Amino acid sequence: MIQRMLKTGLLKRVMITLTLMAALPAIGLLITYEVIKVDWISTMEVQASFRPMEAPLPVPEGSIPIEGVAYVAGEGAPENPVAADSASLERGKLLYDINCALCHGVIGQGNGQVAEKLRRQPADLTGANVTTLSDGDIFIIITDGVQNLMPALRENLDVRDRWDVVNYVRRLGR
Repeated sequence: MIQRMLKTGLLKRVMITLTLMAALPAIGLLITYEVIKVDWISTMEVQASFRPMEAPLPVPEGSIPIEGVAYVAGEGAPENPVAADSASLERGKLLYDINCALCHGVIGQGNGQVAEKLRRQPADLTGANVTTLSDGDIFIIITDGVQNLMPALRENLDVRDRWDVVNYVRRLGR
C-alpha cells in the first residue's frame, strides 16, 4: 500500500499537509506572544529582592507594633511596666551583653571593645547623665537610638526585651 502511495505521490502530499498544519499554529503562537507578552515561568533573577546591607524599609507613619504601642511620641516618657525582679534582670543582662556591651562595655562605662573605633565615646551608663534619667527616657533612647551616635534597637528588641534592658541598666548605675 505504501509503495502504491509513493507512486501516486499521495504520501508526499500528506506529509506536506501535516507539516503545514503543525507549522501554522507554531507561527501563530509566536505572533501571539509578541502581541500579548505572555509571562513565562519566572526565575530568581526577576524576583524583588534586597541587596546585602540594604536598610529595611521604615515603619509606616501611624502604624502600631504587633506587641502593642510601646509609647506615644510627644506624650512624655512611658512608665516601666516590668518589675525589676531576678528574671527581668537576668534577661536584661543577656540582652545587654548581646546588643549593648560592645559599645558601652561589660559594666556600662562606655569602654566596650569597639568604643575606641567610634567618633565619639559611648555614654557611661553608670554616670549621672544616665542615672538621673527616668526608666521611660532610657526606654525611648533604646527604642529610637541617638542620631548619628547610637542605632535604634526597636527592630532588634521587642518591647518586653527593652524594658528588661532598662532594668539591667538601672542596676549598672548602682
